Amino acid sequence: MGIHLHHNQSLANEIKNAAARFGFDACGFAPANSVDKKHQLQFEKWIDKKSHGEMQYMAENCKKRMNPAQLFTGAKTVISLAHNYYQESYQHEDSFYKISTYAAGMDYHITLKRKLYHLLEFISNNKEVKSARVFTDSAPVLERYWAQQAGLGAFGKNSCIILPRKGSFFFLAEIILDIELPYDEPFIKDLCGSCNRCIDACPNKAIENPGYINAVKCISYLTIESKKDYPKDNQLKTNSYIFGCDICQQVCPHNIKFAKPTIEEDFQPLDALKKWKKKDWENMDKRMFRIAFRKKQSALSRVRFEKIKNTIETISEIN
Repeated sequence: MGIHLHHNQSLANEIKNAAARFGFDACGFAPANSVDKKHQLQFEKWIDKKSHGEMQYMAENCKKRMNPAQLFTGAKTVISLAHNYYQESYQHEDSFYKISTYAAGMDYHITLKRKLYHLLEFISNNKEVKSARVFTDSAPVLERYWAQQAGLGAFGKNSCIILPRKGSFFFLAEIILDIELPYDEPFIKDLCGSCNRCIDACPNKAIENPGYINAVKCISYLTIESKKDYPKDNQLKTNSYIFGCDICQQVCPHNIKFAKPTIEEDFQPLDALKKWKKKDWENMDKRMFRIAFRKKQSALSRVRFEKIKNTIETISEIN
């Protein structure tokens, strides 16, 4: 037994080293148990209150979402990974219309999956590993929960995972394995304390309670997830965001103090974001959009051109 544990400790160290080589900024291990009752009840309450809006996929596959073994037979370990995407300046100073930082470069699903499969190939060279699966928020996995359980960081009041001395501008991803590894301690320290900057800064008061986001008020939801056009209602502000929103992260002291620009080439700003001014966004047609974003495999191409155009027009009318 001692030899087995020692071997797995060596494997755990090798996985963490490999994750760093592939560009991940944090890596931790958690047992693939059912999600604890507290988080299950919080999630059920969020769904019951319809705070997920039109995101019906959030209400589906709840059993799988609450238990990795339902997703993957033989699941023993959840490897949680974090990858920095922060950018200090990525839009023209006269752009006016804002794009969320995470969409500055290439669609993260493409980049993270490539890195995850490289890491999985490395792990699979170990003969003990018979099967494993990778996840990049495209399956019913409670990513932030597993990041906290694997010791990566703490839940912020804006519901983002805050990595100590690094901030919250991080993509999360997972690999679930069929072998046990030495598990990291869950991150239990409160990193927010009495700070309420994110709650106070949200223009639509979407953070209704610490850690509780009412999506139907959230600018990110309204500009991306909702299939409807942005409501022409002055009570629901956009603060000039047309894709996503970073306000609650920008005001976070952890990001102000610790966030550093990513060195990942795929996440460097697209030319259009660096060059387009206010008029360019307002004059954008389908062809311009396709060349600037769809052909560049940008996250912006996940939203209909017509929706983005409508959001621009709505903001223009309000202003």
